Amino acid sequence: MLRWYLIHTKPGSEETAQAHLMRQGYQVYLPRLVQAVRQRGRWRDRVVPLFPRYLFLGLNEGCQALSPVRSTVGVANVVRFGATYATVPDQVIRGLRARADVQSGLHRMDHPVSLEPGMAVKIASGPFDGLEGIFQRAVGTERVVVLLNLLGQDAAVRVSTNSIVPSLAV
Repeated sequence: MLRWYLIHTKPGSEETAQAHLMRQGYQVYLPRLVQAVRQRGRWRDRVVPLFPRYLFLGLNEGCQALSPVRSTVGVANVVRFGATYATVPDQVIRGLRARADVQSGLHRMDHPVSLEPGMAVKIASGPFDGLEGIFQRAVGTERVVVLLNLLGQDAAVRVSTNSIVPSLAV
């Protein structure tokens, strides 16, 4: 029976750990994300782990042992809660694989609504939850700048892209 475990890797060693674990005969799933980054004034796509410093290990219980995993190159530790190793339900792995691109296997984190400068937005989560403002610009793929009226003053604040939604009026 295949059981999935969560593996904590050393910084920047997800692919190294994946290669060494696969060489030992383990099934490994490292979900990766296409992320747009600005490099020398140009936007480029970069492939990064979806969960930095983590990967999933499929262990065939009864045939494979978990103990060699801890000393594998690139692995920091097997995640556990107290004395119990953290297992990941099969549905989670299947769901992650289903959301990935069919051809490349990569995930994309595109914002569902295209935002234009000057558009009225509402912050739906975080410390500014419920406040309305004006979308100014995107800062990378995960943050945006929103102009808020705080204490009678206009202030440009950076918030998560996922925390804003278009508003009907400001």
